[in-house]
Amino acid sequence: MKSDNIKKGYTRTPHRSLLRATGLRDEDFDKPFIGIANSFIEIIPGHFFLDKYSKILKDEIRKNGCVPFEFNCIGVDDGIAMGHGGMLYSLPSREIIANSVETVMNAHCLDALVCMPNCDKIVPGMLMGALRVNVPTIFISGGPMAAGVGLHGEALDLNSAFEAVGAYETNQIDEKELKHIECNACPGGGSCSGMFTANSMNTLCEAMGVALEGNGTILALTKEREELIKAAARRICQIALDERYKIRNIINAKSIHNAMVVDMAMGGSSNTILHMLAISREAGTPLDIAKLNDISRSVPHIAKIAPSLQTVHMEDIGRAGGLSAVINEIAKFDSSLLNLDSLNIEGQTILERIKDADIKDTQVIRTVDNAYSKVGGLAILFGNLAEQGCVIKTAGIVGSRQFSGKAVCFNSQDEAIEGISSGKVTKGDVVVLRYEGPKGGPGMQEMLSPTSLIMGRGLGADVALITDGRFSGATRGLSIGHVSPEAAEGGMIGLLEDGDIIDIDVDNYSINVRLSDEEIAARKAKWQYAGKVVDSRWLRQYQKLVTNASNGAILEA
Repeated sequence: MKSDNIKKGYTRTPHRSLLRATGLRDEDFDKPFIGIANSFIEIIPGHFFLDKYSKILKDEIRKNGCVPFEFNCIGVDDGIAMGHGGMLYSLPSREIIANSVETVMNAHCLDALVCMPNCDKIVPGMLMGALRVNVPTIFISGGPMAAGVGLHGEALDLNSAFEAVGAYETNQIDEKELKHIECNACPGGGSCSGMFTANSMNTLCEAMGVALEGNGTILALTKEREELIKAAARRICQIALDERYKIRNIINAKSIHNAMVVDMAMGGSSNTILHMLAISREAGTPLDIAKLNDISRSVPHIAKIAPSLQTVHMEDIGRAGGLSAVINEIAKFDSSLLNLDSLNIEGQTILERIKDADIKDTQVIRTVDNAYSKVGGLAILFGNLAEQGCVIKTAGIVGSRQFSGKAVCFNSQDEAIEGISSGKVTKGDVVVLRYEGPKGGPGMQEMLSPTSLIMGRGLGADVALITDGRFSGATRGLSIGHVSPEAAEGGMIGLLEDGDIIDIDVDNYSINVRLSDEEIAARKAKWQYAGKVVDSRWLRQYQKLVTNASNGAILEA
C-alpha cells in the first residue's frame, strides 16, 4: 500500500502515534487509507449539504474495510461572485483546489481518493489534482438542483433570475414577478439545474468513466443520490489497491475524446473547453483546440438543456434515459465516433455500460434522425480576430449563425454593463468586451450579466458579443468567448476600435475583422499595455504565471 510509507515499520512509530490520536486502532493499520476531498462550503447551494453526504460516504467506507480521511477544498459560487470583483477569484480557485488535492494526498501517502465536488471550477480543480496524484479515484458529485416554477407555470433556473433584471429594466415584467423569480429560480440545494458549467463537468466525469452512472443527472437531496454515494464508497474500497483503476488509466486520450463527443451532443457550457484543455494537459494527453471542430462536425446535437432550451433541465435528462441514452444514440449512429472499449471505474467498458440504455422521451433526448443540428453544440472559431481560437456555444445561439456588425468596444465588464444598460448597444452591433482574459482580468471572469442584459432587453438575436473573458454556462445568444491571444498579450481584440466591421460565420468556424494587414500592423505598432494594477498578492502571482484560454489558462512557471 502507498500508505505503508506512513504506517509500517518501527521507524514509523511517531507517525502511527499521531494517527492513533485521530482514533485509529491496531487493526486500522492493515487497511487502505482513502482520502475524501470534500468541497463542503455553506455559501454555495450545491455544497452546503456535502458534510452530510460525506458522513454517509465515510460510514460506508468503514463498513467495507477501509479507513476514510476527509479533507476540505475551497469553493467559489460563480453566481454570487459574478458582476463584481469577487469573480476575479473564480478561475484562479481552480488552481488552489488542484494544489490542495495534490498536497494532502501526496503529503500523507493515501492509497485512493473519492472527490466530492458539485460546482464549476471545483470539479475540474479536483480532476487536475487527482491526475497529479494518480491513485484509484472516484468522483461523486452532490447532484443537480431541481428546476423552479414561475408565476405562469414555466420552468425557472438561475439564468431566469439574471435575465429577469434586463426584463424588469425594460418593463417586460413587474416588481412582483421579479421577486417571484428571485425566490423560486433556485428552489433548493444542488448544482444549478441547467446544462451550466457544473452539470456539464459532472456529466463529463460520467462520460470519462471516473464517476458512476447517474452522477450527472440524479437530483441532489434525494434517496437515489444517497444510494449512489454508498455505491461509490463500496466501489472505492474494492479498487483502492488495484492499479488498473489509477485515474490516469481511466482519464486518458480515449476517454477525453469520449467526453468531448458527449459535450458536443449535449451542447455543454463553453467553459468545458477551457477546463478540458487544462485537464488533458494534467493527463499527459493535451487536446489540440483546433481539432475539436473535427468532433463538432461529426457529432449531431441531440439534447438541448437550459439555457439553450428553457423547458428542459437535468432532471428531465435523467428521466429520459440519462447520459447513457445519449451516448448509446451517438454510438448507434456511428460507433467510430466513440472509444467504446474505454474502461470505467465500475470495471465495465463504455459499451457494456450503455448497451441497454434507451431514450425514454424523444422530446428531451432526440434521435439522431431528428437532431437539433447535424453538428455539435460547441464550436471553435478562427480568423484574424482569434488566431489561436475562440469558443461559442452554438447550442445557445438565438437567431442567425452568421452575423456582421459594427464593434462597440468596452475595456471592462463594468463598462459593458453600463453601456448596455444605458442603450449604447443597439441592433446590429458587436459588443467587444476585452481585457478580461486570464492575464488581463486577471482571472478571466465569467460574464453572465452582460449577456443576460442583452437577452433581457430583447436584443438576443440582433447583437453579438465577443470577449477574451468567458461566460457562465447559463449564457445564451451569439456570445463568443476565450478569444486568444487575449487583449493583454497584444491580441487583435485589443486593437479593435469602435465602428470596425466584424464578420462571424459559425458554420465556417470563422471570425474576422475587416481590416487590411497594413492597418493591423500599424495598430500593433502603436499598442501599449502596462498591465492592470492588482492589489491582491495571489492575483498578481496568477497574472504572471497564467497562459491564455486556448492553452487552458493553466499556470506555467
